[in-house]
Amino acid sequence: MKTPEQLKYTDTHEWALSEADGTLAVGITDHAQEVLGDIVFLELPQVGKRYAQGEACAVIESVKAASDINMPIAGVVVAVNDALVKAPEQVNTDAYAAWMFKIKPDQATDLVSLMDAAAYAGHAAK
Repeated sequence: MKTPEQLKYTDTHEWALSEADGTLAVGITDHAQEVLGDIVFLELPQVGKRYAQGEACAVIESVKAASDINMPIAGVVVAVNDALVKAPEQVNTDAYAAWMFKIKPDQATDLVSLMDAAAYAGHAAK
């Protein structure tokens, strides 16, 4: 299982990457895509909509199950990866290259509530 050091992680298996412009790119972890199996469908959040931390904002479906994708920290969706909607199997190819949406956080300091790579690796191993 890959857990890149530069990312932050949620206990519901989302990752967040701080971008230079202050936004966060969000996707699901390598562990999550392995558990889900072959990804066949994505429903991404609406651009411009504000979500609370932990709120379900998107749906991912695999051949095994459908699961919610939760907002890692509170913020407004500023972009979605339309290419990923057309080819959701890219999540299985490289979960960390397959960002799903970007958010402008309400408070950038909320990132401290997320896990680092070592903490997430321990969490995912349970």
